[in-house]
Amino acid sequence: MKIFKYSEARQNFSTVLNTALKEEVIITRKDGNRFKLVPINKKAKKSPFDIEGIDTDITTQEIIEIIRECREGSDYVKNKYQ
Repeated sequence: MKIFKYSEARQNFSTVLNTALKEEVIITRKDGNRFKLVPINKKAKKSPFDIEGIDTDITTQEIIEIIRECREGSDYVKNKYQ
């Protein structure tokens, strides 16, 4: 954690921002108020639906058939409850 006085942070703002990318930065004012500088990374804007895929041996056609069977109901379910 790095602590900067307000006047020092104002004069060396670029340095303060670069430091905040690597570690926590606190800026203190004469009146005793303290502020934490936190970077907002581009990674934080990543959608929760952006997930890595997995390699499988299943084809697109097989996936479509599985979904269709689930929607229509399997023969086992149809025969059991008729």
